[in-house]
Amino acid sequence: MTQGTFDVELARKETPGCASVIHLNNAGSSLMPQPVLDAVIDHLRLESRIGGYEAAAEAADNVSGVYTSAARLLGCTPPELAVLDSATRAWDLAFYSIPFQRGDRILTSEAEYASNFIAYLQVAQRHGVQVEVVPNDESGQLSVTRLRELMDDRVRLVSLTHVPTNGGLVNPAAEVGSVTREAGVLYLLDACQSAGQMPLDVDALGCDMLSLTGRKYLRGPRGTGLLYVRADRLDELCPPMLDLHAATWVTRGGYEVRPGARRFESWECNYAAKIGLGTAIDYALGWGLTSIRDRVYHLAEELRDRLGAIRRVDVRDIGSERCGITSFTADGLSGEEIKAFMARRGINVSVSRVASTRWDMEARGLHELVRASVHYYNTIEEIDLFCQALEEVAT
Repeated sequence: MTQGTFDVELARKETPGCASVIHLNNAGSSLMPQPVLDAVIDHLRLESRIGGYEAAAEAADNVSGVYTSAARLLGCTPPELAVLDSATRAWDLAFYSIPFQRGDRILTSEAEYASNFIAYLQVAQRHGVQVEVVPNDESGQLSVTRLRELMDDRVRLVSLTHVPTNGGLVNPAAEVGSVTREAGVLYLLDACQSAGQMPLDVDALGCDMLSLTGRKYLRGPRGTGLLYVRADRLDELCPPMLDLHAATWVTRGGYEVRPGARRFESWECNYAAKIGLGTAIDYALGWGLTSIRDRVYHLAEELRDRLGAIRRVDVRDIGSERCGITSFTADGLSGEEIKAFMARRGINVSVSRVASTRWDMEARGLHELVRASVHYYNTIEEIDLFCQALEEVAT
């Protein structure tokens, strides 16, 4: 699908929020399409009429379908997937299931997200693990050459944020996967901000574990996430917590862990949100992830071009591949001032601060960035209105 044939009018018609705001905070939480909203509300109404357990039983096919849809999204099998209440919970469960030992090494990127890095530091303190940051290449993405040079038999994990929180950089996830496969090292990919705005195939990426959220580019409800775990890696991992869903109490003194990745789930969950996540995945698949990527990348480049023409505004995106997130600063204005000004104009943006990606931001001498993240339902006209507003406040 080319830019000229992407049915933006339909996308906006099916997105109620487009009538209320210019939403450029899709890397925070996208506007839900009507089918997702309907799926969530319909199940909540069913629960209110017949009861929560009974509604879950009646919707069993829809619930099962979430795993089938997610498997299509990622190119894996349903037993390799767990549905959780956030990408953070999914990532944490994968990371803390790795049996680290003193002397192990974790390799990660300069653009790593704060939640992940805090977990590395905790494990380092607990188990004597060494955390090392792989330098960037000249474009600003993780250097695959340096990664390869750092690999040895003490590397227990390579953990990478695919798209960082503070800009349009797309790290070379598949190239990293080639290195880890060759070395036989575990590879955990945080796809929180890439899922839904570009195609993801776990075999092509080479990752052993992958986490994602529903609320961002997938346009699902908040409080939803997915964890993928490659089937032949499951036995190397020990879930940090188990319940009667994740395991079966087979004798007074024994239990058996559930087969497949659903051992990382717990018994209680938000069924309405889970069904909504499945609907959001189906909705994205209906548009086509390649078409979505092309549309999103095109809009983001148009936005960068327009921002670059505004006096006192500097676009801060790095990397050889850049996605739908655009980051910038404006001389003499704080991120909060810009965000508040835009909010008064009915435009949503967000602010990314140094504490979220400390290694990257400090290396570039940045304290904060304004983040404007487009989706396929945004338009060039909205970008123009945003840039006109920014020019007004910045000059």
